[in-house]
Order: sequence, then C-alpha cells, then structure tokens
Amino acid sequence: MTTISAEMVKDLRDKTGVGMMECKKALTESNGDFEKALDLLRQKGLATASKKAGRTASEGLIESYIHMGKIGTMVEINCETDFVARTDDFRQLAKDIAMHIAAATPVYLSREDVPQDVLEREKEIYKAQVANKPPQVVEKIIEGKLEKFYTDFCLLDQIFIKDTDQKMKIKDLITEKIAKLGENIMIKRYARFQLGEVLGQKP
Repeated sequence: MTTISAEMVKDLRDKTGVGMMECKKALTESNGDFEKALDLLRQKGLATASKKAGRTASEGLIESYIHMGKIGTMVEINCETDFVARTDDFRQLAKDIAMHIAAATPVYLSREDVPQDVLEREKEIYKAQVANKPPQVVEKIIEGKLEKFYTDFCLLDQIFIKDTDQKMKIKDLITEKIAKLGENIMIKRYARFQLGEVLGQKP
C-alpha cells in the first residue's frame, strides 16, 4: 500500500481545486497513482456537474482572441453569478477556450448541434469504406468513426489543445471548473473568423 503524503494531496488539490479530504480519498483509492486519482475526481465532477446543470447560468463574460491578425474568435461563457465571472479561474477558462477555438477550428458547439443530414452523409461514406467487412462489425466501425468525427468537429468533444496528455476534452475542462467553482458553467455560443475564409462552410 502506497503511503499518501501531504505533498501528494496538495499537488492533487492544486491541480483540481477539490478539497483535501476528497483528494486524499482519491489517492488512497488509486493507490497513489496521480492520474487515476485525477480521473476519479473528474468522474465525481461529472456527478457534480449533472446536479448543477439545471441551474440558471445567466452571468459570465465574452472573451476574444486574435492570432497574428489572421484568426479571430469570440466566445460567450456563462456561469451563475457575477462573483464567479470575475474570478481569475473563470477568466482563464474563457481565454483558454477562445484560444482553443482559434487553433482547433470547431464547426459545431456540441454533437447535438450536428444536423441529421450531415450525420447521414458521414454514415454513408463510412459504410462505403467498410463495405467488404462482415456485417456484424460494420456498425461498431461506423460508431467509432462517428466518435472521431465528433472529436474533430464538435467543440465540447475536442481534446483541449493545452493538455499535453491529449486526454482532456473541453467538456472535461468545464466539468473541472464546475467542481472547483461550485457553479453551473456552459459555453453559450462562439464565433471564429479566418482572413479570407467563406462564411457558412461546413464539413
């Protein structure tokens, strides 16, 4: 059994903003594995987020980001109170997401925003690609390719560009902040402009 030191608990708390007792419990359950403890707290954060999801988020801020004068983004992120909207954590979240949008070029906010005709077109393409596969595996292959489509084109499903481990999605980042700040947080809308692009183009 790995000994859980105070420094390990502090490191996890600094990373997540979760209370010391919860951090120690997560580290104990994961036998001192920092990444597993982080995953456990994220899972608990998901439960916290679901409880707060119904609460009204009418405060927040609009953040913008300009890259080299060639790409510009604006994003509206909502929370429940002006107090949280003015915190450094919330402001940094908005800046990070505005920068992410510039780099990752999402086309839709969430997978629910993808039009049905686009999904059907993608499925037809995937079916043609795996036409020679056994029927029992075709559906699983199509599901996997759709998940990759969501990860490529839907903001909430994209991997956060600043996550060096390439594991944290934007929705996970928001969940972490909900757990830390104690309020419902949501991305309301965003816009991305690139010099010379034709507006309204979709994949």
